[in-house]
Amino acid sequence: MQSPAFDPQHAHRHFAATCFNKTWEYLDKTDRTAAENLAMISACHASHWHWAQYDEHTPENISIAYWQLARVYAVTNQPSNAFSYAMLCLKVTQDNHLKPFCLAYAYEALARAASVANKPEEVETYKQQAKNIAESDLEGDEKQQLLDDLNTI
Repeated sequence: MQSPAFDPQHAHRHFAATCFNKTWEYLDKTDRTAAENLAMISACHASHWHWAQYDEHTPENISIAYWQLARVYAVTNQPSNAFSYAMLCLKVTQDNHLKPFCLAYAYEALARAASVANKPEEVETYKQQAKNIAESDLEGDEKQQLLDDLNTI
């Protein structure tokens, strides 16, 4: 019996999503070990890399990958990396005119990065930008999810 042909594009799509979800499993843990933090960072970078290799990726896929990297670096108390990826998230989102939900989350990522950098004025500025988008452009679950996340900063 002949095995099916390997499809690298299918593999990239599969591993991008699998690594993204694995990263969320780590993010959801309340007590991560140092080894789990490293595994989480690795899984998150792998997710981003596989999205970038997938021919049919969208700017939204990349924006979300950058957002997740910013979140991972914020929760592991690495403000410089968190801020760098949050800025990349914002750039991709703005350059590609992505939906308001993505833009609001880019500001959420910046607020979270500023929080771990102990920059309270920047935290409030970015949180307010996200809240303004929530109030003017988001509804229902998207709005509530964003506001709930902002309240964790």
